Amino acid sequence: MALDSYTRAMLLHETRSLAARLAMVKSFALQEPMLPAAALLPAAQSAIDKYLVVGRRQLRRLLHEFQRWLGSPASDHATPEEAQRRFTMLRLKFNVVLTQFDMFSDVITQRSENETGVWLGGLDVVSADALELPGYYQAPPIICYLDRDIGAAIRRARTRLPGGGENPVAIVRVPRERMVGTGIASSLVHEVGHQAAALLDLVNSLRPVLKGLQRGSAASRLPWRMWERWISEIVADFWSVARVGIASTIGLTGVVSLPRPFVFRVNADDPHPMPWIRVKLSAAMGEALYPHPQWRRLDALWESYYPPVGLAAPTQHLLAQLLESMPAFVSVLVNHRPRALRGRSLMEVMDVAQRQPARLAALYRQWGANPSEMYRASPVLVFAVIGQARADGGISPEDESALLSKLLTYWALRATVNTSELCAAVPAMRKAAA
Repeated sequence: MALDSYTRAMLLHETRSLAARLAMVKSFALQEPMLPAAALLPAAQSAIDKYLVVGRRQLRRLLHEFQRWLGSPASDHATPEEAQRRFTMLRLKFNVVLTQFDMFSDVITQRSENETGVWLGGLDVVSADALELPGYYQAPPIICYLDRDIGAAIRRARTRLPGGGENPVAIVRVPRERMVGTGIASSLVHEVGHQAAALLDLVNSLRPVLKGLQRGSAASRLPWRMWERWISEIVADFWSVARVGIASTIGLTGVVSLPRPFVFRVNADDPHPMPWIRVKLSAAMGEALYPHPQWRRLDALWESYYPPVGLAAPTQHLLAQLLESMPAFVSVLVNHRPRALRGRSLMEVMDVAQRQPARLAALYRQWGANPSEMYRASPVLVFAVIGQARADGGISPEDESALLSKLLTYWALRATVNTSELCAAVPAMRKAAA
């Protein structure tokens, strides 16, 4: 059965209707009301809009091609079933475009919330600073948003989006209950660590090393097999400890402080280490990077919260093996030299000298006398300093929250002003060049 005029008219009407609705999907710059300080950084805004514009342009071209096909002799011998199948594929592509638009819209819409939007702008700046590793990769834009739950998550840049296409930015979901305190840095920088690990290909470079250490009997191979299974989350924890120091481990204890059965639960399908071991490993990495008695105190505190007694024999045995192999594993990790670092180890590229506990404590005292210096410092260093002050008992929770709120607002405002100044300078630069 060939297409008749009624079928053509119906499909043409539906196709033009899709095109009309597609035309109503506007750039975020035209429809999201927010303070300038709450807006996305220009690189992120540009990357998202460019990605979505390309998707809409491709779909618009397919719609026009289908309309031309309906009106051409080429469709004379097509059946209604074939024509409907072609239209249905277009409608599915239209819904992919909307799905991707809504994913970014849900993130960006929070920017219009009073105060929260500006804090998110500040977290964007912190994230970019935490990911920075000059000379080793080109960092993609990062945007943050808040959500419920106790854990954070990331949709990494350059990964596949629903419906196809490569994500133009990294999107970090941070738990709302962590706002605002140094605990937010622990969750945020852990997720940034996942992006950094992907850019450096850390997991793929570490796995063969850990496989090579799985020698001997099945019992002796077990702990190294577990370290290998958990390595993707461990390298993200390492990045967090390396960037913000003890603030990372203290924040982690807040995330994984769960009912006792969950703290000692071993799930073969979970890429996260069991919480009890994860906190101890975080403290062990901190001790390796920043030697200080504070790590042993925090480790002992954690063990007092969850004493490893009364556990099933297999769990008890696994914990003993993991604790015994932990120093060797941490040494392998911090001294690992992936190809991407061109001969340097992870410890060597993380600027650990600036984050030694004594240095952080001295900076806090110095900034107390001259607060303007704190506002000029690197945002992740500021989080490390305030986290150290919290560990030392030098700042109250109320003062910590108020100070970080001011800092996030300042960082967002500074990024906005700097961008505005740069944009204002462009005409003068072009004139001078001419």
